[in-house]
Amino acid sequence: MDVLEAIRTRRSLRRYTAQPVDDALLTALLDAAIRAPSAHNRQPWRFAVVGEAAARERLARAMGERLRADLRADGVDYALIEADAGRSYARLTGAAALIVVCLTMVDMDTYPDAARQAREQHMAVQSVAMAGQNLLLAAHAHGLGACWMCAPLFCPEVVRAALDLPPDWEPQGVITLGYPAETREKTRQPLESVVLWR
Repeated sequence: MDVLEAIRTRRSLRRYTAQPVDDALLTALLDAAIRAPSAHNRQPWRFAVVGEAAARERLARAMGERLRADLRADGVDYALIEADAGRSYARLTGAAALIVVCLTMVDMDTYPDAARQAREQHMAVQSVAMAGQNLLLAAHAHGLGACWMCAPLFCPEVVRAALDLPPDWEPQGVITLGYPAETREKTRQPLESVVLWR
């Protein structure tokens, strides 16, 4: 599959068959991810591969408890909380593998003022997101379904504890992976509605 075809045909798929994804294929996806551009070429991405069912279950339960607590504090109805937490749990445990995409600032530049330091953090976030997109496209090219979930941004310390991640790893998202058990179509706004020519 050429890159333009992969870009045009990739979908966010959330339901997968029971077929496992072997480690060699996961390694190929990670190798594609680290080919992304990065700020200063510092490569601030880190990846936690969660292939064991027990580890996926532990992560899903921990994240679900935080989600429930947050929604209870917001005053959300119990039934809606349980539906939301149930969807999240099913997506995490129903995947053949998860890849938690993290960033680290250890090799990024440091500045004495908060404004420039915030820009450096943004550059690291952008770099990690580009690595994640490479991984999603590589998964699609290899016949896998995948979906980026942003939920770890709401509970990074929960994710870090559940997976025993190093303290400098900042979870940004979790990519669910597996052989697809669904198809989806996607729409995009017309190009002219999102582009300015100067």
